[in-house]
Amino acid sequence: MSVVEGDKTDRILVVDDTRDNLILVQTILEDEGYEIDLVSDGISGLNQVAQTPPDLILLDVMMPGMDGYEVTRRIRNNTSLAYIPILLVTAFHECSVVEGLDAGADDFIRKPFDTEELLARVRSLLRLKHSLDAQARMTRQREDFVSRLTHDLRTPLLAADRMLSLFQQKTFGEISPEMEQAIAVMIRSNQNLMDMVNTLLEVYRFEAGKKTLNLILCDLEEIVIEVVDELQPLAQEKKLSLSLNPDNLPPSVDNGNTLVIGDPLELRRVLNNLVGNAIKFTDTGGVEVRLLANQNTVIIEIIDTGYGIALEDQANIFERFRQGKNKRSGSGLGLHLSRRIVEAHGGEISLISSVGQGSTFQVKLPKGREQGTGSREYRNGSKNLLA
Repeated sequence: MSVVEGDKTDRILVVDDTRDNLILVQTILEDEGYEIDLVSDGISGLNQVAQTPPDLILLDVMMPGMDGYEVTRRIRNNTSLAYIPILLVTAFHECSVVEGLDAGADDFIRKPFDTEELLARVRSLLRLKHSLDAQARMTRQREDFVSRLTHDLRTPLLAADRMLSLFQQKTFGEISPEMEQAIAVMIRSNQNLMDMVNTLLEVYRFEAGKKTLNLILCDLEEIVIEVVDELQPLAQEKKLSLSLNPDNLPPSVDNGNTLVIGDPLELRRVLNNLVGNAIKFTDTGGVEVRLLANQNTVIIEIIDTGYGIALEDQANIFERFRQGKNKRSGSGLGLHLSRRIVEAHGGEISLISSVGQGSTFQVKLPKGREQGTGSREYRNGSKNLLA
């Protein structure tokens, strides 16, 4: 008998329009300790899967009304279902096997089948099911851990930030210039850690399918101007220039309206990250932010005169936890999150860079129209198996 966590017996759904076949398979599998559900047509099979998903499906290919291929396709198209292995039972030869595997089946067995071969294929597919279920559980545990960790970290960080601000405002009395400088350093370090925690939380919200975008028609130019204004002090502190739309824009690019359908807070997060990174990794020269538009696309370019990114690092720079070789590189999550946000808006993000000559990050977003507004939830939605 095959069992999984909690001593749960594996349950197998058998779909066949011939009663004798159902009874034969039921006898063989129940002797091995499996729980068996029997249905005699494809529609009933889909209903059973929707109500009580089994651990494995034995599916006859040739059935009246809806054949095994169509049943397989509908199950595989239902993204709300956890993975269920499908073993096709067929009396035909290679052509039907190919069609079944293309539809999404995992294995097949021909009639009349040998009992030992049937049991071996069942055991093999159930091992696959158990392995994938274990991976899914680990993923859920990881997501839960990250959620709890980030929540628990945010509370003391916020408390520390408030207390440091009170010290900086001399609420508790005068402080020496040396202490004032030390407090400023601690505030910056605390804020960097808070930004890292927030970024980690947002990344896992996207990856868990729990991120909701509040989409409205917004002007990207307004967001860019606000971000540039907010980051000017950071650039000035490093004696860098930070300019928006310099005079040398490419004449071939049509500067039209800059309206997009997007979540302003998330788009601001992307721009803050890209412009902030450009300032962070630039010591001399400056950063240019260019806002362009053509007939269908709004384009933002962030151009710096910083260290640049090595060619071998550019291919995976947007992957999570991929840190650059620069000693100032952070957690490796900021660019990954930026890519996830841009792609969730139907856009693209790209990079051109040369070591010692700086980098150009380009974000392309589709122009927006009023009917695109609303709330978009990035969670796997359920589909009707019978649709």
